[in-house]
Amino acid sequence: MRCLPFILLFSLTTAFAQKPKDVRLAAKPGASAIPVVAQYLNSSDADTRAEAVRQLTLIGGKETIDPLIKATADPDAEVQIRATDGLVNYYSPGYVKQGLASTINRAGSVIKTKFSDTNTQTIDTFVIVRPDVITAIGKVSSGGMGMDSRANGCRALGILRGQTAMDDLIAALRTKDTRVMYEALIAIQKIRDTSAGPRVAYLVRDLDDKVQSAAIETVGLLRTREALPALRGIIASPRNKNAERSAVSALALMPEATDNKILEAYLDSKDDKLRASATEGLGRIQSNELKTAIEKVWKEDEKMLPRLAAAFGLVLNGELASTGEAPLRYLINTLNSGNYKDVAVAYLYEAARDQKVAQALYGPLEQGTKAEKIQLSRVLGASGDPDAVAVLEKTSRDSDAEIAQEGLRALRTLRARLKI
Repeated sequence: MRCLPFILLFSLTTAFAQKPKDVRLAAKPGASAIPVVAQYLNSSDADTRAEAVRQLTLIGGKETIDPLIKATADPDAEVQIRATDGLVNYYSPGYVKQGLASTINRAGSVIKTKFSDTNTQTIDTFVIVRPDVITAIGKVSSGGMGMDSRANGCRALGILRGQTAMDDLIAALRTKDTRVMYEALIAIQKIRDTSAGPRVAYLVRDLDDKVQSAAIETVGLLRTREALPALRGIIASPRNKNAERSAVSALALMPEATDNKILEAYLDSKDDKLRASATEGLGRIQSNELKTAIEKVWKEDEKMLPRLAAAFGLVLNGELASTGEAPLRYLINTLNSGNYKDVAVAYLYEAARDQKVAQALYGPLEQGTKAEKIQLSRVLGASGDPDAVAVLEKTSRDSDAEIAQEGLRALRTLRARLKI
């Protein structure tokens, strides 16, 4: 027996080693132990299989992908959750420390988990995920062992931008479980497949407030015009303030010219968020007649959200100066703000889809603060502007290592979008 190779020896003894501690011992050699650790996925003991997945995730590397895919089909919910998080962790290193698997508390056959409300993470556009990974996680999202496993699968698909599993996400919406439905909708938002919009539009009238708000937000982000009549109906007779806010915000993302009256009615609202949504919606209509109303908000409103919305609206309507008190400069300056940076970034991402706006950011990128250079690099990386390649190449050589890193990352993102 001593003459047998280490891996073969373990293959002969695996059937008798059914405890998690045996898995941990087998995993000590690291990458070379992957075949041995993978054998424990055949154990009859769920704790042992879960530990095998945990050790494979800790070892990491592309050789762990196949056994982790296998583990997503395990009959135990914990094993599925750990395998799903392990696959995400391969493409987004460090994810396992914050994923659902990190919260698992098991007592016999009962597992308890705690979902984080923070769900904004996605991998970079240029990261290519193996199709069979998306397929495997898609099966978990639509038919996993328990609702926690399914919800976690939905979250993973959003992070990995798993567009090919869209049918699984749509199927997950039929579970009628609030957490699963919510996670599926957020994943659909991240994937941004506009064809999914009409398939979720019926949920804007869902009786669960959390699902309804997420569905309204989803049809807005996907610019699902089929949902406009329902949104107008919700605005006319909202169930509650959250539904009203969500519906106005969604309408503002894809307003028709005739929606100006609905939006203008909110310019005098005492609610900052409603005023902001209405103002940005008027900006998207891009009408000279409405520009006066936006300018009034820009000059007179004292709150940040409406003023940022007005700045965005004016930029969309051609005000591209980036000096002094100009609206574009206001958005750029806000990139230095801890509280409102994300709002300004979102507006700049959208505005920079227009090549004229993107080009107006070249100078501010070169001359800006560190925070401005980092965020503007990301904006230009997502802009699709081919002329920004040269600008980002220069940023990728910045003397500040962090700025250079973000410049290179943005450059890779832009080249992936342009397919060059």
